[in-house]
Amino acid sequence: MADVARAAGVSHQTVSRVLNDHPNVRATTRDRVLVAIRELGYRPNAAARTLVTRRTRTLGVISFNTTLYGPASMLYGIEQAARQYDYFVTVAALAALDRRSVLEAVDRLRDQAVEGIIVIAPQTTAVGALAKVPGDVAVVAVGCGTHAALASVAVDNQAGADRATSYLLDLGHRTVHHLAGPRSWLDAQEREAGWRRSLELRAAPCTPPLAGGDWSARTGYECGVRIAEDPAVTAVFCANDHMALGLLRALQQAGRRVPEEISVVGFDDIPEAEYFGPPLTTVRQDFDEVGRRALRALIEMIDHDAGSAREPRAAPRVAIEPTLVVRASAARPRPRI
Repeated sequence: MADVARAAGVSHQTVSRVLNDHPNVRATTRDRVLVAIRELGYRPNAAARTLVTRRTRTLGVISFNTTLYGPASMLYGIEQAARQYDYFVTVAALAALDRRSVLEAVDRLRDQAVEGIIVIAPQTTAVGALAKVPGDVAVVAVGCGTHAALASVAVDNQAGADRATSYLLDLGHRTVHHLAGPRSWLDAQEREAGWRRSLELRAAPCTPPLAGGDWSARTGYECGVRIAEDPAVTAVFCANDHMALGLLRALQQAGRRVPEEISVVGFDDIPEAEYFGPPLTTVRQDFDEVGRRALRALIEMIDHDAGSAREPRAAPRVAIEPTLVVRASAARPRPRI
């Protein structure tokens, strides 16, 4: 910092103000300091800053080994939000979200002096493990549903499923069948609950959902083979877009036209959804907003712990509204002859 100060012809306090984006620095002085920083290749000493401020500005994120669109997009959204808030991120990727693995990951991250932890917790086992985390570490869960009894930020899956189902009913379908996700996933549970609630409010017939073992296109295809054989099915709400893709393939092979004979709606709005055949009507989740709100909630909890407030730390629970994206895979049912 002293070298930068000499090169720019300013005091080291001025260099510090520029580095910390202090407003009381003239623009010409700031530019001179920034030029000196670039020419000298100066980088602030993170370890020294930690000793002075007693803040590492590092957050832990616990995720799991998956290529699923939702969890992967949440992780990306969290990393982008951390950069905006000038925090570093350390990621612990687990093979499974069981209780032991989650708690061990929390301990490892605490050993690295993270200030707080975000956990991508879409499964019931992960939420159960978080209830055992010591109260002296700030933890926010994401993707854990809107009913978990802990600090959390989640898309309102139930509201999204309700919108998708209501849209199909408004088109004139007598009922809507459901291709469900894995029972152990909170997203799948809430999407099924939203589908069921929408049917009940309209007094529409409710058949048992077709439950899949995973979220894959293969599951959608295998269930779709059975759906294609039932002429009474005119509308299907799928718990995610990949299963909708498999369903579309099975219907095509069986000669069932979409949306002329069967309407299909998905959930997620993956980047490929608008290129399906036909383009998929689906429910969009705002993962960037999930990341921003999770970071904001966690930082507020960290600041509370660092302050002198005596009242207990709040446990925010934030629900983010999804959006129905209408494309070409759903239409009014054909008149019965």
